[in-house]
This record gives sequence, C-alpha cells and structure tokens, in this order.
Amino acid sequence: MTAKALAKAGSYSYLPLERVVFGRPAAEAVLEETARIGAARVFVVASKSLARNTPVVRAIAAVLGSRYAGLFDGCVQHSPRASVVAAAQAVRAASPDLILTVGGGTAIDTVKVLQICLAHGVETAEGLDGLHISISSDGKRHVPDVKPSPVRQVVVPTTLSGAEFSNLAGITDERIRQKHSFVGPDVGARSVILDPEITLHTPEWLWLSTGVRGVDHAVETICSIEANPYCDGLALHALRLFAQALPHPDDLAARLLCQQASWLAASSIARVPYGASHGIGHVLGAFADVPHGHTSCVMLPHVMRYNAPATADKQRMIVEALGQTDEPAADTIAALIASLNQPATLRAVGVKREQLPKIAEAAMFNQWVRTNPRPISSPDDVMQILDAAW
Repeated sequence: MTAKALAKAGSYSYLPLERVVFGRPAAEAVLEETARIGAARVFVVASKSLARNTPVVRAIAAVLGSRYAGLFDGCVQHSPRASVVAAAQAVRAASPDLILTVGGGTAIDTVKVLQICLAHGVETAEGLDGLHISISSDGKRHVPDVKPSPVRQVVVPTTLSGAEFSNLAGITDERIRQKHSFVGPDVGARSVILDPEITLHTPEWLWLSTGVRGVDHAVETICSIEANPYCDGLALHALRLFAQALPHPDDLAARLLCQQASWLAASSIARVPYGASHGIGHVLGAFADVPHGHTSCVMLPHVMRYNAPATADKQRMIVEALGQTDEPAADTIAALIASLNQPATLRAVGVKREQLPKIAEAAMFNQWVRTNPRPISSPDDVMQILDAAW
C-alpha cells in the first residue's frame, strides 16, 4: 500500500478507560480496583448462568464484603430493551457508586444502555426512543447527544466480544425486531480485568465464536473506508495473536493471549466505520436470534469476497498477519473458522430462506452496511451476500 493511500485526514477518540489488569485472579483485581476508585457501594450485573451456576460472582461478592450492594442477573441475549430497563431499575433502587459487570457482550451492553437510562431518567422501554443512532432512508446518520453517566462500570469479561473496550452498545427493539446502536461519552469501562481462568466457565462454542467476532473486528478495521495506521497496527497484531492462540482453548496462556487480542481488535470499535459483516450481523441477531459470534463466523468470509475488488491490498495484509501467503484472505479466515468447528452457513444457524429478503431490507438501515468498503446501495446488493452465505 502506498504512503499516499495511508495519508488521509481523520481522528481517533480515546475513551475514559483508566486501566486494564490482565492475568490476575478476578476477585483479587476487583478488590484492588474498587479500593483504587474509592467505591463504597458496588452493584454487580452478571449473566444468569455465571451468577447461578458458577462460584465466580459469589466469590467476588464475598471479597467485596460490606461494599457489595446487590446483583442483577436478568440479562437476556441481544439485550432487549425491557431487560435493559429492568436492570436500570435495579441499579437505581440500589444507589451504587460503581457497577461491576461480569460476563460477555450481553451483560456489558446492557449496562452501557442502563447508564444512559440513568443519565436521562428513562423508566420505560419507550423512553429509549430517540436516544439511539438512526439511519435515514438516504443513508444519513444521526447521533443524539447523550448526557454523562452518573455511575461508571468496571468490567470482568468472560467472552472475546470486546464490548468492554468500546462506548457503543447494541440493544434490540422487540417491537420491530431491530437492533439499535447507542453511544455515550463514558458508558464504556472505567477499568477492565482480564482473568483467563474464569473464562473456563464460558461454553467453548461461545468462547471460540466470539473469538471469530474479534477477528471480524480486526478485519473490518483494516478494510475500513476510514482506516488509519494506528488502528491497522492494533488490528494486525490482534490477528497474529488470534491465529496463534484461538485454536488452543484448553491452554490458559492461550486464553490470555486471546483476551489481549480482543483488547487490541476492539480498540477500533466506533473509532473507524466497519462494514457489512458487522452490519448484516446486527440484523441477523435481532431478526433471527443468531448469536453475535456466529454471525461473524457465517458472514465474514462472504463479505470479504464481496469486498475483494475494493480491498485487495488490505486483504493481502490480513493474509500475512494470519501467517499465510498463497491463498485469498477470505479462504484463510474460512479455514480458521472451520478448524474451530464453528458454523459456516446461514442454514447452519437456523436462518430460513424466506427470511432473507426482509433481512436484506432491514440491513439498509444499519450504519455499517452503509459504510461497507464496496458500496451497498440496495437490498439486492445485500441479497448477493446473503445468497452466498446461505
């Protein structure tokens, strides 16, 4: 790639993330971070399975002692608005000065948007209308002004979705089965604690598929229409680490490398515009209940093939980072996904053929479909990708 191609004007906004603690036991690090921050009342938000079926949350509550202010474990996959409002009500009733989020992207995004609920006094699902990013029929993007949150979160992630490293959240509007994006100035983590040992409680399919989600973050960063050398550097090294470590889920050291790869890759979320793998994936999640990790497993290789004419130089960089030299980047990614025994088609994740036209229509209102590096101007363009993924 030429220097001229890289020399573009742009900007990168840093988040108010103070610390990332890695490789230490979660409970120990939580106690240290709570003391550092000076929090007196810590409210925990966690996934139901983690809170009720493992000792992780109980151990953290015990360490917090008198600082423990309660638990909400009613998070629901794809974060429907009703569950977010319920979480906000629980936090409001407890009046904490810090939220500790333990779990994957569902729990983390739930807390991000409940923070917006607290900032704007939202008490009903309808109260979230007008607070999310919207895309008009002509592709124009509107981002509402969101007030600072009255309470921050510290995150102990258990998947590789990378949600803890962004201030963007995806929440499902149940009325129309559409995922809306919310962004706030300080709804991301104040601190992140990466403990590979607690991720052993994460189902292996979820660990591996969210790892592919991290690969998706990296690939669509490099191929972004507003790519920059800083984000490219993070994304390329993320791909190197994922290629090395993701195939070894039984190795704690490899899990920590995956967590650090997720950190690198997710540092571009909402810092550069992504493309149709993320955009169509949002629709698949809301419309067909496909887990986010699986949307990346299915869509990323096909979107890369669609985008190949517009991103040939960038896809060569991706192949090299993955340790290959003589095959198309999409084939390299597809081979990695296959080696992890993850689904490769829309049929395999339960999407029905008759759903595709509606998915294509809904995709045109997603911000990242509109910023795909090879322009997508109609549902017919989306159908070309969906047909290939079917």
